[in-house]
Amino acid sequence: MIDEDATSRRGTVRGAVLSRIGSKRPYSVSRPLEIRRVQLDAPGATEIEVRIEVASLCHSDLSVVSGVRPRPVPMLLGHEAAGIVEVVGSEVVGVSIGDRVVMTFLPRCEECAACASGGASPCERGSASNGEGTLLSGGIRIHDDEGAIFHHLGVSGFAERSVVDYRSVVVVDQDVPPDVAALMGCAVLTGGGAVLNTGQLVSGERLAVMGLGGVGMAALLVGLAHDGVTVIGIDVHADKLETARGLGAHEVYTPTEAAELGITADLVVEAVGRAVAFEAAVAMTAIGGRTVTAGLPAPDDLASISPLALVAGARRILGSYLGGSVPKRDIPRFVDLWRAGRLPVESLVSSEVSLENINGSMDALADGHVLRQIIRFDQAPTQAPPDSILTTEAPNQESIQI
Repeated sequence: MIDEDATSRRGTVRGAVLSRIGSKRPYSVSRPLEIRRVQLDAPGATEIEVRIEVASLCHSDLSVVSGVRPRPVPMLLGHEAAGIVEVVGSEVVGVSIGDRVVMTFLPRCEECAACASGGASPCERGSASNGEGTLLSGGIRIHDDEGAIFHHLGVSGFAERSVVDYRSVVVVDQDVPPDVAALMGCAVLTGGGAVLNTGQLVSGERLAVMGLGGVGMAALLVGLAHDGVTVIGIDVHADKLETARGLGAHEVYTPTEAAELGITADLVVEAVGRAVAFEAAVAMTAIGGRTVTAGLPAPDDLASISPLALVAGARRILGSYLGGSVPKRDIPRFVDLWRAGRLPVESLVSSEVSLENINGSMDALADGHVLRQIIRFDQAPTQAPPDSILTTEAPNQESIQI
């Protein structure tokens, strides 16, 4: 229910608004994202208002800034976030004031045929509303003096507070820190889901992950949490290969090294978002194996593969959006792995940055040397070099089935 103090919490919020796409780099100079105050309207009947604790920068945000993924503008960006529920609408189910929630970038209406697919297909209504820049209801809750500001993937998490549909969030226990919670909603769901849901990884197999950004490194971590699997990291950046090795990867290679050595795997997850990487992933797939493509290339970035290699080698190619996940089913599964010490999600955090420096942080993301940069809205950030990568030793793993 909307409480009596709700109106005092509404009004203007500070957020990162994109008014034009396709700006030239460096973004620290062209400054496509403007930090300004906007009006946040009251949530509708199926919506909630969330005080954002942590938001992180993802390539899907960068793809909108660069124009690879065109969206309507002006748009308040950000889709990977976590926060505390402050207001709930009259028809909200399963979410209460005070809950910590993980934002997910594809709401599920739970009524269409796609939602009955167990995660194999993206929700029809959710996909439509995301493309239109609205919430699942079709409404827009962000405005300024010039008119409506579109929502990014139903979340718009680069702001102090956000109004979202309750079907865009998953409640987690308070013991899950907000930085861990935020990464569960995109990096872990997309990368981990590509391994477990779409790729159907089983013990005894070899898993190769091509592209060790946030999503790819999450896929690698989930593979390492699986008993009896050989995990291989592939990336062009030496620092990311070293990070993967520190996390426990059994083998690491550049794409050139992997091709020259004839490295193959039963399951290859491509998380780069470029056609050339997709081609390399298919070539690396063993006879009878699966290629799962989870990256989002530009619409005109086309690949060339041999159908004969697929037929004669009984190979399969599978597209994976949001990791084929059902967030309410899969986030608790990943949280359990995190609690058991087998999914060190914290290792995906490269640095903490400020909202005011978000344009420069987009440059760091585009340069390819960071995993996840996070923005904390509840305290001042601890600055770190934009190209720093935090690494950890392979965790002590408790026995848990996944």
